[in-house]
Amino acid sequence: MIALSLAEIASVVGGQTHDIPDPSVQVHGPVVIDSRQVADGSLFAAFVGERVDGHDYAEQAVRAGAVAVLAQRPVGVPSIVVEDVQTALGALARHVVRRLGATLVGLTGSAGKTSTKDLIAQVLRRKAPTVFTPGSLNNEIGLPLTALTATAETRFLVLEMGARGIGHIAYLTDLTPPRIGLVLNVGSAHIGEFGGREQIAQAKGELVEALPEDGAAILNADDPLVRAMASRTKAKVLLFGESGEADVRAENVRLMDSGQPAFMLHTPSGASEVTMRLYGEHHVSNALAAAAVAHELGMSATEIATALSEAGSLSRWRMEVTERPDGVTIVNDAYNANPESMRAALRALAAMGKGRRTWAVLGKMAELGDEALAEHDAVGRLAVRLNVGKLVAVGGREASWLQLGAYNEGSWGEESVHVSDAQAAVDLLRSELRPGDVVLVKASRSVGLESVAQALLDAEGEVAAR
Repeated sequence: MIALSLAEIASVVGGQTHDIPDPSVQVHGPVVIDSRQVADGSLFAAFVGERVDGHDYAEQAVRAGAVAVLAQRPVGVPSIVVEDVQTALGALARHVVRRLGATLVGLTGSAGKTSTKDLIAQVLRRKAPTVFTPGSLNNEIGLPLTALTATAETRFLVLEMGARGIGHIAYLTDLTPPRIGLVLNVGSAHIGEFGGREQIAQAKGELVEALPEDGAAILNADDPLVRAMASRTKAKVLLFGESGEADVRAENVRLMDSGQPAFMLHTPSGASEVTMRLYGEHHVSNALAAAAVAHELGMSATEIATALSEAGSLSRWRMEVTERPDGVTIVNDAYNANPESMRAALRALAAMGKGRRTWAVLGKMAELGDEALAEHDAVGRLAVRLNVGKLVAVGGREASWLQLGAYNEGSWGEESVHVSDAQAAVDLLRSELRPGDVVLVKASRSVGLESVAQALLDAEGEVAAR
């Protein structure tokens, strides 16, 4: 974070100082909400959670090097006391961002946010110092924490923005006003909470509404609900996609036998070939979105293509491919799931498994509301159509719908199975896997299927990650 005195922080957040002998002392380290992450010069923000009260760790945080605690009550150590820590954290982030002078890139979408954010960061940091959201910390707490890691040297700040309702993204853009706003897609993720795709589009479009007139809205030309957002902004509009009308587009898209995509990237400044290290054709759209951001910020097609071809996965459990010593390949995509990402992962599995036996270990997709039955059934049927060798549906009711969809689609019989939990899936796979098999593991985060992938890797000892 840029260095700020405790007096200035108190003024910015509207707080009162307590037990601070010298208000001119500066915070120059990170702002953290976990006392175990405190470093010298930190500010510790004490949140009250369901199980843990951060105020109980105030003294520990100061002993570890925190300059002060941002708190809702005096805690007996140097502190700035405010009515609400979350509101204060947002106010501090807003103040720091406005002092930085960095270009802010905000992005949202129903699927692919984290992977695209990681690609954008890897491309832009070739041009100038770049700070970006770690993992998927894209909410009202994670976003300001990310913004507060920026320093005076930061030139690009790439912020993933999530939403679970109308007004959420508007709130985030007020804290960190973007000059570039990217909307990836409007899909089925959280449709049960929103009530429909139109409501999701309304929420996602708050990002482009927040852009200044000299900003840029980067929109998916292949998604009608996203493309329609052009009417909601006064900023310049740049389209990406495979459509011939896209300003940044892909031609000659193909999926190699490894499951990694390749394509010819076209931008207004030229064209260049991209061969990605990531797995799955869905990353083509993510790469085009990143390329559009980079083009807007002055990078050439050749520079962008080189960066995209060298970019890897920065976040765990997202098409994380590991080969065991016995030749079994584990594809851990267990961080989250929705219908769009499920379909993309299954297609990647089919490409990777040519000439090999494939397994799809799948669990429920959460928050689909009234569409849950139809969507799980459709994913099960797609696994059959893609000739996946065996579907292992893990968990309760939704998993049974996956298995039933597969069973009804074709004459799979014993080639699809429903098991009760992750351990049952592990036991089945350990008994039946053979060298050369490819195993995809994917479900919503609440299912915790990453434990299946890890157990299969641990069973073979040390592995070589690709």
